[in-house]
Amino acid sequence: MRILLTGGTGFVGTNLCKYLRDIGHSVTSVNSILWDLRRQETCEEMMDQIKPDAVVHAAGTVGGIGANQLHPGKFMYENLIMGANVVHSCMLSKVNKLIMLGTVCSYPKYTPTPFEEGYFWEGYPEETNAPYGIAKKTIGEMTKHYLTEYGLNTVNLIPVNMYGPHDNFNLQTSHVIPALIKKIDAASRDGKPLTVWGTGTPTREFLHVRDFCSAVQKAIEFKGVDVDPFNIGTGKEISIKELVNTITAEIGCELEIRYDSSRPDGQPKRRLEISRAQKQLGYDPVISLSEGLKETIAWYQANKETL
Repeated sequence: MRILLTGGTGFVGTNLCKYLRDIGHSVTSVNSILWDLRRQETCEEMMDQIKPDAVVHAAGTVGGIGANQLHPGKFMYENLIMGANVVHSCMLSKVNKLIMLGTVCSYPKYTPTPFEEGYFWEGYPEETNAPYGIAKKTIGEMTKHYLTEYGLNTVNLIPVNMYGPHDNFNLQTSHVIPALIKKIDAASRDGKPLTVWGTGTPTREFLHVRDFCSAVQKAIEFKGVDVDPFNIGTGKEISIKELVNTITAEIGCELEIRYDSSRPDGQPKRRLEISRAQKQLGYDPVISLSEGLKETIAWYQANKETL
């Protein structure tokens, strides 16, 4: 298929582009330098020029808790406007399939664990990343109505926190695993204590990016029509404290770890129920957290001088 991939130079996009090309698709990867998705006319021009069979919308303005707290308006506006423009342009161009990448941040703060798709609209998201989560779930809801009125076939994927090679290690915008890898590596060389935000007690689920790429492949190949969200994860969770200890052991250092409870923990627990994606899409994650962390740490060690 001829696939248009937005956000193609980002962490997820870089891995997706290689994965989809390796299995035989023709992928045109676009980024914000050449195509400003915040402008509707730009999106329409992009569709007219590339003429894709399918679109994977991986572009987004993203970051960890700190970035979300600093830029809630920017995160909400840019993710909302980019998503709306892409959906509308796909409808105008009569694209056969649109794959939308949502976020686990869209779930209510106190969703029962494991998160089931039926809980998606049962409350307000966790405050520190609510603007981003609300923007993404609004676009997901938009696709339902574009199916009803215009026949736009969309698959909405809701991934948990992803990690892997080519991750974002910028501490101003990075997520949990790359931030911890970089901080622990630096502390191991400096011999200084490591301070971690929050209490360390929240649990998180982490998905290796190649397992997510396989989910996108399954979504592209999906023959049905179902715009309700599909959870994409592993079904397993780990506490932040345990994660810190695991990364420290893999890097091979002993550190004094301090937890700053004055900093926010974020959502108390996150673990997805993934049986819907397994049954309908044939999704099957295979990379363990231990295996994935080893690979990601090795990639970081080999590339850190250029990051």
